[in-house]
Amino acid sequence: MKRDEPAFGIAATDVDPNENETNGRAYPRPPRDPAGLSRYVTIGARTPLSLEEVVAVARDAAQTQLSETAKQRMRHSHSLLQNKLRLGEPIYGVTTGFGGNAHYQIPPNGLCALQTNLLRFLKTGVGDYLPTEVVRASMLLRVNALALGWSCPRVDVATQLTNFLNHGVTPLVPKYGSVGASGDLIPSAYIASCLCGDGAVRYGGTVMTATEALTKCGLPPLELEPKEGLALVNGTTMMTALAVLAVHRVESAFRLALGAIAMAAEGMGSSADYYAERIQAAKGHPGQIAVAGILRSLLAGSLLTVRLEEIRNRVALTGRITFQSHIVERASESVQASYSLRCVPQGLGPMWESLRDTSRIVEREVNSVNDNPLIDPDSADVLHTGNFYGGHIARAMDGLKIDISTLANWLHSVVAMLMDSRFSNGLPNSLSPNVGLYQGFKGLQLCHTSLVTLLRQQSAPSSVHTLPTEQYNQDVVSLGTHAALTAFEMSATLRDAVAMTLLTTSQAVDLRKGAENLADGTKSIYRAIRRVSPFLEEDRPLDADIAAVSAFMECGSIATVDLYDANTQKHLRRN
Repeated sequence: MKRDEPAFGIAATDVDPNENETNGRAYPRPPRDPAGLSRYVTIGARTPLSLEEVVAVARDAAQTQLSETAKQRMRHSHSLLQNKLRLGEPIYGVTTGFGGNAHYQIPPNGLCALQTNLLRFLKTGVGDYLPTEVVRASMLLRVNALALGWSCPRVDVATQLTNFLNHGVTPLVPKYGSVGASGDLIPSAYIASCLCGDGAVRYGGTVMTATEALTKCGLPPLELEPKEGLALVNGTTMMTALAVLAVHRVESAFRLALGAIAMAAEGMGSSADYYAERIQAAKGHPGQIAVAGILRSLLAGSLLTVRLEEIRNRVALTGRITFQSHIVERASESVQASYSLRCVPQGLGPMWESLRDTSRIVEREVNSVNDNPLIDPDSADVLHTGNFYGGHIARAMDGLKIDISTLANWLHSVVAMLMDSRFSNGLPNSLSPNVGLYQGFKGLQLCHTSLVTLLRQQSAPSSVHTLPTEQYNQDVVSLGTHAALTAFEMSATLRDAVAMTLLTTSQAVDLRKGAENLADGTKSIYRAIRRVSPFLEEDRPLDADIAAVSAFMECGSIATVDLYDANTQKHLRRN
């Protein structure tokens, strides 16, 4: 959202009033649970917080509550801090200055003011405001970190965060400012300030002061006690929030990209034999095996794909003519397809593995203690740590950016092949039913190329650009938030590129008159596309079609196969 724009400018009734906004576009609200009931996410219970629960709170306004176990841990942690303060023990950021000023000792009557001052001097962020879903995810992750019982704030601090989530109060947080080293200090300071009644928020469809929102919700402003400001800002919660949402969107895009590729194989009259189980088992990589299994599932029962034996027989007929005439003859088709159809398991299998590993890394960070300093709840030792350092998220998101651009490159090759009659097995140029007068998908292909080029430009690593800052205290920084923010924004661009690919493959299938002969797996995707975008008979603007399919993707309205279903996992264990 632009910083000088009103919070809401959308009249459509199916748009979430909590403003699920991405790259300036609002999308329909994702569906709730099948039972249609509001969900509760309990924080600090025995089970770790899952990525799905984070998404439910961030995007679908699931309610949150602190478990009693978490409250007990927090009370114990807070009591340890109080004991140390009574004994006059020096503790970084509690009785000392911050960062390079840590050698300055703060008198007891300045400890609370120190925490308030921390939030004030950190509010230097610039750029557009982060989307609501990102800020909500970040608030949830901060509660989760505090609930683990190492950071020492009162229960009231975590409760104020859950109150903001449950009432739909979202602080306005500028995009830029974090270097991802001492945690996401600058963006987190905007959230923490709003808890105290200082700053601006979105509430009930309107931008207002945090004080106004607190009054409307009947909530008192938080008054910070020793260490509480530091506990709210010192951690990896903003970069991790971005990472969760980026991974969630990329996993969805990857599933539908495989659906689009399967539909392209049908539109091209290609073969599913390239994805045979024995081929993949011979190489042994789990991602290759999994992607091939997904493609077989998508194409099962298709009447548009052909067996390789059939293709070889047709080519063999030309070969017999050549043998008899001693003249080289050109067959009308090749015995094997181009790489973008033939090598999908080998080319995109590594992304399957990387996405699985990235999800695990992000989920570990979601459930981590990422503050400094910490007090060990068992020994009561004060620990001076670097758990706020976002190295794992930075590395995972740099990898995700490569995965995004790799998938986009692959889809670009598929679209290019479908658009050119020399390579599309008889489909008309630009997929126009009336070539010449009507240009078909030519404009869409140009935009598709533009998006893929943009993704390639953005895929460079962020983590290698570290610079010393803050009096050489932060002499190396993770830039995890840079990496995660770029990956999050790239995931939205990828979604649009996949939407264009789905429109292209649906057009190819219709030009083959093959909709009724699609496999069940691809037919469900095709029908979802055709609900919002009819066959292109004559030239028309396609921007609304692209936006509609992209919106369907964003709210999970296009059903397809699970990347990590039980059958795939069982097969991988066998191999």
